[in-house]
Amino acid sequence: MQSRFYTLTVYPNGLPNRSLFALETQTLPDLAEGEVRIRNHWLSVDPYMRGRMSGLRTYVEPFEIGKPMEGGAIGEVIESHDSRFKVGDNVSHMGGWRDIAQLPAEGLTPLPENDVPEQAYLGVLGMPGMTAWTGLNLIAECKPGDNVLVSAASGAVGSLAVQLAKVKGCHVVGIAGAAHKLAWLESLGVEPVSYQNRTAQELSDAIKLASPNGIDVYYENVGGICLEAALSQLNEGARIAVCGMIDSYNAEAPAPGPSNLSQLVIRKAKLQGFIVADHWSSYPYFLNEVTPQVAAGKLTYKETVKEGLESAPDAFLALFEGGNIGKMLVKL
Repeated sequence: MQSRFYTLTVYPNGLPNRSLFALETQTLPDLAEGEVRIRNHWLSVDPYMRGRMSGLRTYVEPFEIGKPMEGGAIGEVIESHDSRFKVGDNVSHMGGWRDIAQLPAEGLTPLPENDVPEQAYLGVLGMPGMTAWTGLNLIAECKPGDNVLVSAASGAVGSLAVQLAKVKGCHVVGIAGAAHKLAWLESLGVEPVSYQNRTAQELSDAIKLASPNGIDVYYENVGGICLEAALSQLNEGARIAVCGMIDSYNAEAPAPGPSNLSQLVIRKAKLQGFIVADHWSSYPYFLNEVTPQVAAGKLTYKETVKEGLESAPDAFLALFEGGNIGKMLVKL
């Protein structure tokens, strides 16, 4: 059986372009004992993958030039040499960026049987959802009545963070760009604020208008002017959970930090970065809390879906151009 997969041809400097991705084909070897073969149905592309294209080890190993790329995926077992999995089982795994994956069984997670669509385990009930829950609850220690600000609030992580904060009874402000993203946030009961064509001071003024009582929790996905604007609106004892800094992922040179970082001292605020993998032991608690709300339609989510393996690079690049609302997925 053959598998089609993507490789990276060179490590990019700045924003990657389509030519860096090569679609290749290989004949898979016979299954070894303990291996499973999966036909992928859904692939995930995520901003963190840009860091794996740097050639440097960060909190995860970089992609290797000329070797199959990896990412979250959902698929169906089509052949198994492991007693834990049978043909027809639906599983999640990290053998993405390809149509057929052949992996050790230890790297597979069976999907729960419920009324939630399988691709939700790449988004609202997968790594992005767990990231939102972790940052809000374990890092920022969000509590009822807090004033909460979320950047990239219409994305896969941010859109769940704002809703989880609303469920807690918080006043929530969401930063986004395009008009349809701001409208969706407003429909969720979130105060929408646009960052487009604004300086840090102008964005800070808009945040103050949306949250006159300041900010107790800031969920950071972006950095740049969003962070500088948020720092100016912090309340005493505010907590900032830093999930990502997408504003700098494609920078060709280091950007200066916020000019008002001293607000952390003045407001006695806490700023903490985190990697969700370090908190994965809490994933069952996240599922127990969030799955029933998703199944009942109490937490809504959106997906941006591109069709076909050939669209995977374009789907990834669209993440840095505001080309998605909610989770970006590739359907095979």
